[in-house]
This record gives sequence, structure tokens and C-alpha cells, in this order.
Amino acid sequence: MKSSRRRAREFAVQGLYQWQLAGHSVDDIVAQLSESTGYGKIDIDFFKLLLEGAVANAAELEKVISPALDRKFAELSPIERGVLLIGAYELVHQSETPYRVIINEAIELAKTFGGTDGHKYVNGVLDKLAQQVRASETKARAASG
Repeated sequence: MKSSRRRAREFAVQGLYQWQLAGHSVDDIVAQLSESTGYGKIDIDFFKLLLEGAVANAAELEKVISPALDRKFAELSPIERGVLLIGAYELVHQSETPYRVIINEAIELAKTFGGTDGHKYVNGVLDKLAQQVRASETKARAASG
């Protein structure tokens, strides 16, 4: 059974996909997705926070993500870009959510929407990113075993 936050992340990935490919505004994307089956089961505030935050901070997030990539950000699939934007947004701006939860959720999103091994790539990139932006948290976890 999926949590309302997991469902919110799934809708946010779909919204970022639309934003990247069609260039629709966040308001238009929210309006369109709000008519989708299952919208009532999501954490709507969290969905909007992720979508709006990832879009508004996309340039900053791309700069944060890029050093952890083995290719240019633009060369990633739209799904990988969307999942990484959400994961990076949460790592940077949602410090109340443990980094392992963020990475695990991103892996599940990549498994659901992405290519065969996309989840492994997302895991590696976000793990590197977490070590940079959540250094004290990752070191404390490593020290505890």
C-alpha cells in the first residue's frame, strides 16, 4: 500500500515530465493532474511543494546535481531528470526528511517510471549528492554502522 507522500511524489514526477516536454505552467499541470484518477489519495500540499519547488529551483538544482553525473544533465531521460530534481529538491530544501528516505523514494520512482537500470543511476547520483549537501547526516549514519 502506497503512502500519500509516495503518491504525491509519483504525481510530481508526472508533472515534471509534462513541464520538461510540453513547457506547461505549474498551475496548468496541477489543474490537469488534479483530474487524474488517484489524485484524491495523494498528499496534495506535498505534491505542490515538490512540483513548484523543483520547477522554481530547477537551475540551482541542476548545478547541484551536475557534478555527480557522468554526462550532461540534458542527456538524461526526462524521467531521470524529473526524479533527480525531486530528490535534489528534497535533499536541499526538506531537511526534516531523512536522506535515506529521500533516496529510497527516488529509487522507487525510477523503478516505476524509468528505464531498466535507471534506479541504479538515480541511487548513485543522489548518494553522492547526499554526501555533499547532508554531510553531517551521512557521516553520522556511517559512524553508527
